[in-house]
Formats: sequence, structure tokens, C-alpha cells
Amino acid sequence: MNNTSHFPQLATYNQWMNRKLYDAAAALPADRLHEDRGAFFGSVFGTLNHLVIADLIWFKRIAANLPGFASLRCLDDLPRPASLDQRLCATLPELDGLRTRLDAAIIAFCDEVRPSQLEGPFEYTSTKGVTSRKRLGDVLLHVFNHQTHHRGQATTLFSQMGVDVGVTDLLLLVPNVD
Repeated sequence: MNNTSHFPQLATYNQWMNRKLYDAAAALPADRLHEDRGAFFGSVFGTLNHLVIADLIWFKRIAANLPGFASLRCLDDLPRPASLDQRLCATLPELDGLRTRLDAAIIAFCDEVRPSQLEGPFEYTSTKGVTSRKRLGDVLLHVFNHQTHHRGQATTLFSQMGVDVGVTDLLLLVPNVD
């Protein structure tokens, strides 16, 4: 399996895990969902919101700097976040709708992007104004790693509240071989 084939699998894992987290979040009372629990982005809601923000920022950068991806056109009418903790939605169902839309776009993008594009340069400007030029595949790997990092925080927050989100291992989605 080459690196290119990992991305659709990571996108599917991302969607699967996000669904588990949003289902767990939907079972919480609003006060617990928004309770500051000392995580990087405060609450479960803040953490889920941050993940949407980061994905919006990255995939809007990709769409702007590498135009032509049909899979990312659905993001055109979505806001470009101004900060990493900007509250994008007032309610969990609104955030869940945005998350669902993003996950579908990410899966479609990973199916659409070609190996030569992943090997090619990708230039972007960070939220702090720093311009960088990196391989697109390395940036995409960072995006998935970032999601895993913050989902790990979210599962810890759920665990601290006595909520079991279930098994989170990517291995469950890895097919058996003959």
C-alpha cells in the first residue's frame, strides 16, 4: 500500500470517529456539553467546533491554492474561520450538519486527489501570516493527525464524564487480507 491509498482510509476513519463523537455528544445535556473541562478548547463542544474550524481552514486553503477539485466546491459557501476557537454554530445539531458535510467532502477529495498532486508543492499562509511551501501529501497527513489528536482529547473528556464512545481503533476499519 502506497501513501496515496492511506488517505481514503484515513478519511473514512475520520468520518466514522466523528459520527461516534457526535452521537455521544448528542446524549449529553447542554450544560455538560459546554462545560469547561480544561481541554485546549475548553469543552466537548469547543473541541468538536475546533476540529470543524481546522478542517475548514485547511480544505479551503487547498481549494483556493489548487483549484479544480470538484469535491471541494461544496465548501465555497461556508465561512472561512477567523480564529481557531471561533464559535461557528450555536447548537450541536448545526455543528453536526457542518461536520457531516465536511466529512463527505474530505472523503470525496481523498478519492479525487492524484498521487502527482500529493507529491507536488502546496503553498499556504498560516493564521499568523506565515507563508509555507510543503508537499500536499505531508500537509494532508498533518490534517488527519491533527484530527486524531483532538478526537483523543474529546474521548478523554467523554470518559471523564462517564460516557463510553466505544472502540476507536483504526484497525477495525483495516480489511483482512487472504
